[in-house]
Order: sequence, then C-alpha cells, then structure tokens
Amino acid sequence: MQNGELARSTQRLIAMLRPEKVGTAAQTAMTWFKPLPISSSVIKPIRLPEFPATLGRIGSLEVRLAQAKRDVKRAQKLRYRVFYKDGSAIADAATMLARRDKDAFDRICDHLLVIDHAAKPSIGGRQPVVGTYRLLRQEVAANHGGFYTEDEFDISGLTDRHCGLRFLELGRSCVLPRYRNKRTVELLWHGIWSYVRQHRLDVMIGCASFEGTDPDRLALPLSFLHHYAQAPEAWRAAAHGSRRVEMNRMPKEAINPKAALHELPPLIKGYLRLGAYIGDGAVIDHQFGTTDVLIVMPVSAINARYIEHFGIDASRHAA
Repeated sequence: MQNGELARSTQRLIAMLRPEKVGTAAQTAMTWFKPLPISSSVIKPIRLPEFPATLGRIGSLEVRLAQAKRDVKRAQKLRYRVFYKDGSAIADAATMLARRDKDAFDRICDHLLVIDHAAKPSIGGRQPVVGTYRLLRQEVAANHGGFYTEDEFDISGLTDRHCGLRFLELGRSCVLPRYRNKRTVELLWHGIWSYVRQHRLDVMIGCASFEGTDPDRLALPLSFLHHYAQAPEAWRAAAHGSRRVEMNRMPKEAINPKAALHELPPLIKGYLRLGAYIGDGAVIDHQFGTTDVLIVMPVSAINARYIEHFGIDASRHAA
C-alpha cells in the first residue's frame, strides 16, 4: 500500500470511530488528560510478533505486563500502600499481615505495571512499580464466575445487548502520589490501548471511585455525571437494587458544571475525556471507603484525537 493510500485508509478508519457526545460541558471543559505532543522521542513501543511483555516507554518509565507471580505481588504491594496505608480502605487481619491488596481475581487477570528504571531499586534489586491496572477479558471472566464489577452493577443486560462484542474490565487502578502526572497516566493508557488492540477488544468497563461514603457530600459531582454523562440506553447498566445509591441528587439547572468538574477525581475526568459513559446509580464500598460509579467505554466512542494520538495499532509513536 502506498503512503497516500495508507493515509486515506487511516483517516477513513478514524472517521468510523467518531464518538457520541457525552455532554458539551463534559467534553469541552476537561483538560487534565490532554495528550503529550506527538514525538518519536516520547513513547517508544517495542514491537514484537507476539504479545510482548513491554508495551511502551516514556523516558525512564516503562509500561509492561506482569510475567510472573513476583510481578503480581509487586502490584499488590503498591495497591496496599495506596489503598490501605495512604487511603481509607479497611484491612482485615490477613491483608495487614501480608501487606498486599489481593483477592481471587488476581490469579486470572493480567496486570499492567509502570516501572521507573531511574528510581532506587529494592533490596532484591528490582526497580519499583509506581503504577498499575488490572485487566480482565470477558472470555476469561466467563470461565471463572464473571467480572468483579458484577458484584456492584448488573451488567448482564449490557453484555447481552452487545453479545457480538468483546468486553474488557479495568480495575484496581493506582499510582504512587509523586507519579500522579500526565506522563504516567499517558503511559498507562498507552499500555491499555496496546492491550485492547492486541486482543481485539471492543468495550471497556469498570468501577471508578470517589473518596468517601456519604453521597450527600458528593451530590454535586454525582448529579453532574447523571445529567451530563449518563450512558445512552444501548450502553446503560444499573447498580444492583440492593446496593443502589441515587446519583440524581440535584436538578440540572442547579448544577455549576465548572464547580462539578473540579470535584471529579482525575481518573473519572480522564475516562470522560476519552469518551466514556457513566452507568445508572452509584454503589457504596465500605471496605475501600469509596462511592463507586460504573464506567462504560466502547472503543467506537473513544474520542478520535486519542485514536490518532496513540495510533490505531498502538505503535504510531514509533514513527
């Protein structure tokens, strides 16, 4: 294929991926997740014929998949530090003794790791894991009792309506405080996008959290999400009735969008900016001390400029 044909083919594919609007305010006011300038020196994916462990680099940071149990343990230790030691999660005795956040899903999930090769290594000589995501593909979940998300949200109707599509659950996202910047998030999303393209996945779902368990104190941001970012009927899924917390706590005309955006956690801002939808109703997670909302992000709804930025095949930055 000649260069001109390739360019036209790429543009046609990007045009097919134009997102549905999630609300003018949500689309135009969010700036936290602005991509870094495209440059061959920014992200350097390593392209191998099979699914590589290393998915990309930015400077000293590398994003890769866990390859062994010891890698998963490093992710669990990071999660413990962020969720329990620094956060509001309540650890049981076993968690406190292990000093790791772990559950039965860890053994069936893939684990995305961000490693800083410029940081001081551990006593064992390994570079620190500074960010992580847990990834669970639908076919794996189906063989092991379902998604983690199903404990809080009824997603059966959603997956049934789109039975021809392949779902990916995103979860257990965390980053060390000093690495919570655009560069680290850029690299995490580059890793996720690489994984999505490698496995030919169509829809990403998962829970995103607000700190705190009092929905009245979260009335503004929850109501903003309800009025400005709720999933259209075809992509909607609701919290289980026994756990459901109403998100519509303020009338739309009473919402100050700018103030509401300021109260959204950066992760939720990032999801919305990419083109994600929000499910119907929230859920209180008392163990983690959070109020959770459902994220639904069809690949077809991802903002086209992010497709262009990361590259359709997740390797454009290598150019």
